[in-house]
Amino acid sequence: MPKFVSMEEAAKLIPSGATVMAGGFMGCGSAHRFLTALSQSGVKDLTIICNDGSKPGGPLGEDYYGVAKLIHNRQVKRLITSHVGLNPEVAQQNMQDGTLEVTLVPQGSLAEMIRAGGAGLGGILTPTGVGTVVEESPLCLGKQTINGKDYLLMAPLHADFAIIAGYKIDREGNVWYKGTTINHNMVMATAADTVIAEAEQVVEVGTIAPEDVRTSGVFVDYVVEGGLY
Repeated sequence: MPKFVSMEEAAKLIPSGATVMAGGFMGCGSAHRFLTALSQSGVKDLTIICNDGSKPGGPLGEDYYGVAKLIHNRQVKRLITSHVGLNPEVAQQNMQDGTLEVTLVPQGSLAEMIRAGGAGLGGILTPTGVGTVVEESPLCLGKQTINGKDYLLMAPLHADFAIIAGYKIDREGNVWYKGTTINHNMVMATAADTVIAEAEQVVEVGTIAPEDVRTSGVFVDYVVEGGLY
C-alpha cells in the first residue's frame, strides 16, 4: 500500500544529487504540482531523466512548464533526454554557461533503455544512431554486428526516484492514465527505487476497471493529490 502524503512531504523525500525520472511529453502527463513543490524545495544538483526539456510557458499561461521549472532554477546538473529544442534555457546553460550537462538519446532508445532498467536487463541493442554522434554517448556501451547488421548497445537507465502522474489513482496506488499522458510514465514506474505518483483524482478501489490499470500499485510508494489540471 502506498503512503498518501502532502506535496511538501513528498518533495522532501528527494535529496540534492538524486537521479530522478520525470514522466511527460512536453509537459503532457507531467506531475505539474509536484514539480512546482520540488522547484520550491531548494534541492539541487539533480540528474533528470525525461523525454524533453519541456518549454518556458504552458497552455494555461504558466511560467516554466513541467521540468522547465527545475531547469530555470538551475536545480539540474545533468539532463538525460531526447529533445530540448523548445526550451532555450537548456542551450544557454549547456553551451554558454557550462553549468548543465546534457546527454541526448534518440527517443525510442530512451524509452527502451528505461524499460530495460526496470526489467533488470543489461542494455538494449538498437540500429538507431549507428554511424552518428550517438556512438560517442556515455550511454553507448559499444557496437555489435548481428547477421551482418550493426547495432549499438545502449545502457539501461535506472533512477533513485520516478515522478509520474495519473488521471485516476486508487487507494492501493493503481494508476489509470488518460489518453497520451501515459507516455513515459508507465515504464518509469518500473525503473526507480522510489515512485511518487501525482493523482488528478484519488478514487476508491474498484473504481478503475482492472483492464484499465496501466501501473500496478505494487510499483507506487507515495501518492500526492494534485487535483484536476
